[in-house]
Amino acid sequence: MGYRYIGAKSQVIPHILSAAKSIVAAEAHVVDLMSGTGAVAVALRKHGYRVTANDVMTYSYHHARVLLLFTAPPAFVQAEDFMYDWAGPSSHRTLFAPDAYGRINQALNAVPPVQGYFWQEFSVAGRPANGSSPRNYFSPENAAKIDGIRLWIRRLHEESCITDLEHSLLLHDLIMAANDIANIAGTYGHYLSKLAGRAKDQLTVRATPLTLMQDSGRHTVLRGYAEEVAAGIRCDLCYIDPPYMKRQYAANYHILETLAREDEPEAVGQSGLRPWRDQYSVFCTKTRVKHAFRRIFTDMACRHFLISYSEDGLLSAVDLHTLLGEFGSVHTAEFRHKRFRSNDSQLGSHLTEYLFHLDKGTSS
Repeated sequence: MGYRYIGAKSQVIPHILSAAKSIVAAEAHVVDLMSGTGAVAVALRKHGYRVTANDVMTYSYHHARVLLLFTAPPAFVQAEDFMYDWAGPSSHRTLFAPDAYGRINQALNAVPPVQGYFWQEFSVAGRPANGSSPRNYFSPENAAKIDGIRLWIRRLHEESCITDLEHSLLLHDLIMAANDIANIAGTYGHYLSKLAGRAKDQLTVRATPLTLMQDSGRHTVLRGYAEEVAAGIRCDLCYIDPPYMKRQYAANYHILETLAREDEPEAVGQSGLRPWRDQYSVFCTKTRVKHAFRRIFTDMACRHFLISYSEDGLLSAVDLHTLLGEFGSVHTAEFRHKRFRSNDSQLGSHLTEYLFHLDKGTSS
């Protein structure tokens, strides 16, 4: 399994950690204000920092909870009894994993398929409610399997058979499994006309390797707009990885958001977008992005900021440097790394990434 997200920071984490270590001491409080996949947040956790992660997307919220909040393996005590109650003898033979987490994943993989919302809206076998032509995001078999797994995760939670953190874990696992076999070129802005590559494989929910550390209560996960939650945060260092381009995450990852929210929204248009304006990011709008940055730097009780940005960004490196200079001294590092590209992208394979350090305690 892997993330297929625009702007994922897994390749540049060493640069971010090196910069953080040069700015704040070990065990400092670091905020990942737009945490996305959670890759930076968990790297900071592993290096001993106290971490607050925030994002406006619900799927990112579940990713961060899974990466930051587990200190022991999930027990799934009541869930196992509940699953065995409905699992017939033919399913019991699959439940031989050595731990409860593995057995729950095996049980979820064995649930009966359901011709539900995902089958209707996102497979060629269904009939979208809005009268659109059938969509091809998933094979009919995988879409029905997603519907079946969604049903049982929801039941487990509604019956209080899993904790809220275990609920986040199972949703995270389903999101990752669905993302792995989605019939897309790069994002969920549209689907491929024919099933290709991994989309032909069977969806399988797999256990996530958890980061287990004795740091209970140290970390916090928030969900909201960065420019709005900033005023309520006090920290030693804030890392910001904003959207760079006009493409809205809420639109381009609408299916993952639906999995995370466990709802069945109206699927609009040929692409089947969920109503997403409640998660519209002003960082994707050139006329509003500077104001959003200024709100964060003004409102947050934090001296040091690290900002990732790209040569593809709505703002040029010079413009962003000038903006940051309004608040203190600015140091800029730059490096090249591999670009996230959809299959039909005409962009180059690599791009220049910038890492700005704003120190509000000193003037330019």
